[in-house]
Amino acid sequence: MDIHIRISKISVERVNVIPNEIVKKFTKLKRLEVLKMTVELPVKKLSDYSTFAREDVERIFELGRELKGLKVAHVNATAYGGGVAELLMTIVPLMRDAGIDAYWEVLEAPMEFFNVTKKFHNTLQGADIEITDEEWALYEKVNEENAKRLNLDADVVIIHDPQPAYIPLYKGDSAKYIWRCHIDTSTPNLKVWDRLTSKMTMYKKALFHIMDYVRPPFDKIAVEFPPSIDPLSPKNKELTQDEIMQIAKRYNIDTNRPLITVVARFDPWKDLFSSIDVYRKVKEKYDVQLAIVSAMAKDDPEGWIFFEDVLRYAGNDKDILFLTDLKGVSHLEVNAIQRLSTIGLHTATREGFGLVISEMMWKQHPVVARPVGGVKIQIDDGVNGYLRQNVEELADAICELLGNKKLLEEMGAKAKEKVRNTYLSTANVRRYLEVIKSLM
Repeated sequence: MDIHIRISKISVERVNVIPNEIVKKFTKLKRLEVLKMTVELPVKKLSDYSTFAREDVERIFELGRELKGLKVAHVNATAYGGGVAELLMTIVPLMRDAGIDAYWEVLEAPMEFFNVTKKFHNTLQGADIEITDEEWALYEKVNEENAKRLNLDADVVIIHDPQPAYIPLYKGDSAKYIWRCHIDTSTPNLKVWDRLTSKMTMYKKALFHIMDYVRPPFDKIAVEFPPSIDPLSPKNKELTQDEIMQIAKRYNIDTNRPLITVVARFDPWKDLFSSIDVYRKVKEKYDVQLAIVSAMAKDDPEGWIFFEDVLRYAGNDKDILFLTDLKGVSHLEVNAIQRLSTIGLHTATREGFGLVISEMMWKQHPVVARPVGGVKIQIDDGVNGYLRQNVEELADAICELLGNKKLLEEMGAKAKEKVRNTYLSTANVRRYLEVIKSLM
């Protein structure tokens, strides 16, 4: 039986039996997060990005002058622990620097709500999971309550992903709403998709990573909208050799042996079991290490279950390193681990976009990955990495790179250049302002 299907079935059976101590931990974290639902943000300057993307910066300032003072609210599920939060931590401050009155609100919700929205996430990516009427009612109730609590007195409100998607239903104001979908919706569970989207007619634009994800009712308002990485963030900025080596020592990374690195949430769609299988195949020929790097996202209680499952699957192999926020791994550590890597690996069977691919490529390392979702537009097969489907093919591609240092270095250089030209934060901010301008 295919691994990710087997794990998806475990998910359905076990998602509502999370250990009490884990629920308490999540609940405590969530309470801390929502004491203030408007996220406090750092100051970022567009001028600091001119070195990487001068033309984009000039265009952003031009759009900012045209839209100066416009109020723009972003709404998502959590202020930390996931890719959307990382994006907003840069996008919103840069919008502000361009002259936009931008801010960021997060939901207040019980853990049961996030159990339900995790099911939404899985079904929108194709899983055959039943969502009960009671769960739909909870979803709508939480959205209604947040519509009253959140500060959404803005000209444009950008709603990220399904969690807050129904908030506009309960506002009845003059704001223009945009839905930003970060999920692979190419083959959704239609029963859930149709029910969810039937009430989302208030949106003026819908933004998807790639047009392959677009389905009715958004086909006439959809915009192709890839995400981005921040080259100046702790996760991507340049580090000194001393900083990198200190982190290698802290996490027992042997710098004399090749390191294969997977950066992914503990999620059934990431198929980390296949990552371990690939590593084991490569290990037959090369003395390699495998780093599995992850953060336990606060809106994904199911992640704890898969964390335990993957740990068991890895067994007692000391060359498989689990490097998570539970061990103090934050953005700076991820940065260093990626720089210490030899090759990136990504075995997801579904992927909204997979910014971790661009992050690894930015550190001048090729990535070997399955050709799914946004992954296949980041990696140019045979140019800056390899796109392969099964475990044998993925392992063979890694072995080819390990056996050819010149090819490894050439692909790494091309990988960084691809990201520089396409997937930096400035391009993302420019696209947002262009979409907003089209609505005004």
